[in-house]
Amino acid sequence: MNLPSAVCFHLTRMKNFIILWKHFQNNFVFYGITIYDIAREAKVGIGTVSRVLNGNPHVSEKTRKRVLEVARRLNYQPHTYAQRLAKQKAYAISAVIPFFTSYFFIEVLRGVQDKITELGFDLVLYGVNDPSNQVEYYLQKSTYRGKVDGVLFFSMRFPESYVGYFNQRTIPIVLVDTYHPKFDSISVDNFQGAYLATKHLIEIGHEKIGIIVARLESVPAKQRFEGFKKALSDYGKNFYEEFFVEAKETQLDGFTREAGYNSCMELLNRKKGIPTAIFVSSDIQAIGVIEALNENGIKVPDDVAVIGFDDIELAKDFGLTTVRQPMYEMGKVAVEKLFERMNDRVRKPMHIKFTPELVIRKTCP
Repeated sequence: MNLPSAVCFHLTRMKNFIILWKHFQNNFVFYGITIYDIAREAKVGIGTVSRVLNGNPHVSEKTRKRVLEVARRLNYQPHTYAQRLAKQKAYAISAVIPFFTSYFFIEVLRGVQDKITELGFDLVLYGVNDPSNQVEYYLQKSTYRGKVDGVLFFSMRFPESYVGYFNQRTIPIVLVDTYHPKFDSISVDNFQGAYLATKHLIEIGHEKIGIIVARLESVPAKQRFEGFKKALSDYGKNFYEEFFVEAKETQLDGFTREAGYNSCMELLNRKKGIPTAIFVSSDIQAIGVIEALNENGIKVPDDVAVIGFDDIELAKDFGLTTVRQPMYEMGKVAVEKLFERMNDRVRKPMHIKFTPELVIRKTCP
């Protein structure tokens, strides 16, 4: 499949960030009248509106009257969660997240922001550039002096040294795209998604199936690799070591277009033939794989079928067959579970796992 030049993804990292950030800012979905609407109309900050509506005395009478008048005019109806949590709260939650420029996280954060907006709270983001040695620092920073009411922790291994820290301080926390038995968690079944993708390739007749995967230090990448191998085993197919490539790039754990491109070039440079199909551990990597194949005169899907994982917005533009995980919904549910935990801190941890679904497009009919 020869892609038009307009679709080829030759943006710099900074341009990628600007596009993603604008997408994040401009795609909020509001649910009725929120305190953000009141703040905009009354020309005050969101914290001021929260303090007025919750009876905090540290607001001038003039400002209080203006905010209440706007609330009445807009017929504002406070959310029941916010009402229950009204007293002695910071009206904010923090999100400890690796990397701001990942398409996956932008989609999940859209769901987080929309739900927080509905509930009338602020979101404080902490970006961890190097998960190997910065996680504990940002966990502590995100809860310093009680400036947030709860924490969302994304996609990294939760450090055992901080289990006691959160339990002793009864700080509400929900893990997203990762897991620990002692805390609430929201995730997608990465193993099952990769199994589903590989099963599809087998069912449409592929025998020599390759895999290009992000760094296996990443939990999602490792789970997807294991799902891939299990499907091959269950259906009596061989695992071809020469068609397996793990990303060498450390940025974003190898979940990048550059990592996909470089991994595919490494596979082709081995001069051991090519597979008839490749499962790639993320859509953004798959876009790099398609680019590398096109540069080498290898047509997708005529010569090599390609299937990704995520179903980011770009996947549709590239006609990419993929495994869809409900990223936006994961963000919303994570906030809902965090607020439930803020209201009930003694119930047993709840673990929600979404089931991914196959989306068939042009790169793998």
